[in-house]
Amino acid sequence: MRPAATDDIMDADIAIVGAGPVGLSLACLLLRTSPWRVALIDAATPARAARDPRAIALSHGSRQLLEQIGAWPRAVTPIEHIHVSQRGRFGHVRLHHDDYAVPALGYVVRYGELCGALERALAAAAQSVPDGGARLLRAYDTHIGHTGQHDDPAGLVRLSGHAHEQQPAVFTARLAVQAEGGLFQPQADKDQGKDKDKNKAAPRTRGGPVFRRDYGQTAIIAHVICSRPQPGWAWERFTEEGPLALLPYEEQHGEPGYALVWCCPPEQAARRLALPDAAFLAELEQAFGARMGRFTAIGKRHAFPLGLNAAQVTVDGRVVAVGNAAQTLHPVAGQGLNLGLRDAFALGAALRAECSPQALQAFAGRQRLDRAVTIGVTDMLPRLFGVSYPLAAHARGASLAALACLGPLKDALARQMMYGMRR
Repeated sequence: MRPAATDDIMDADIAIVGAGPVGLSLACLLLRTSPWRVALIDAATPARAARDPRAIALSHGSRQLLEQIGAWPRAVTPIEHIHVSQRGRFGHVRLHHDDYAVPALGYVVRYGELCGALERALAAAAQSVPDGGARLLRAYDTHIGHTGQHDDPAGLVRLSGHAHEQQPAVFTARLAVQAEGGLFQPQADKDQGKDKDKNKAAPRTRGGPVFRRDYGQTAIIAHVICSRPQPGWAWERFTEEGPLALLPYEEQHGEPGYALVWCCPPEQAARRLALPDAAFLAELEQAFGARMGRFTAIGKRHAFPLGLNAAQVTVDGRVVAVGNAAQTLHPVAGQGLNLGLRDAFALGAALRAECSPQALQAFAGRQRLDRAVTIGVTDMLPRLFGVSYPLAAHARGASLAALACLGPLKDALARQMMYGMRR
């Protein structure tokens, strides 16, 4: 399984940096299906992750993956129907779960709830598989600042940083997985490509470019309550400012409501964040319409800038990037985490029997089409619907109307949202 000569200096066969949903899923899968020793390193703690209140969307395909490792969360809100439209324009598309023989097209879950389910699944795997406890090393409150690859015969990766109270932390492994937020770049390329055009691929000395696009939008997220909710329905409305999504979501110990993702120019987002609740809800009602009555309450508002960052090459020798370390996407259609989970399971399958750079390259080849299509769709939609010319708006309305009538095309859209290009 591993060179005997390195057993005394190697912490793990595979080191995973980042214990969010993607890193936890990969660690659990490796523990269950491979013989490798796994080090799971994270800057936070499971308790801190469990308190995270953010609402996230999981596709039906992600449910299938998480159920394979016994990590489906207990408290989820199903998305049974999706309505896609343009504000103030004709044309819309409706997707229904029973058209595809699935219990739901997707689900909304609290981030902390998902992490808790994955932590329980990882603990169960450590107890139930042979030598599971001995093969798992956990490091909390540990920040990895440098990942270096050695050319020595042992072929190890050295990860260094600091732990609690700035104590030095060093790990060695045969392979390293970057699963923590922050875009991956090959080590020799990190100082290249500064001050480049924000919508162009910055050149790299090796490994390939990182494509970046600034959408000129900020997403406002919050939990909202309305007077006439429609259970099971999710709404994606394209406005002149950007997409506005409402996802059915029942907060823990709270009232049924919706997770709001409202994309708009940064100056508008700053102004809306400063509004009193009543004024904010009035603007939201004007932007969304009266399909669900009046918006009556809102929780704490947060905002984050929107951009596309996609590493075109995700493997650099013995280091691989998955999830947000490989790509950060526009939130339209809620595909970011779902692609990250598919990354994790594809990588786990590639590493099942072989812990080598060749296995990482096999993973990259397997995921290339899924990444390209998912990134392309989530990049195209906000830009396509962001063109403000009246003729363009009419053309988009006609396209939505045609899409609603063309069964094969609508089915392809639904399956992409549920499964990506997973094989």
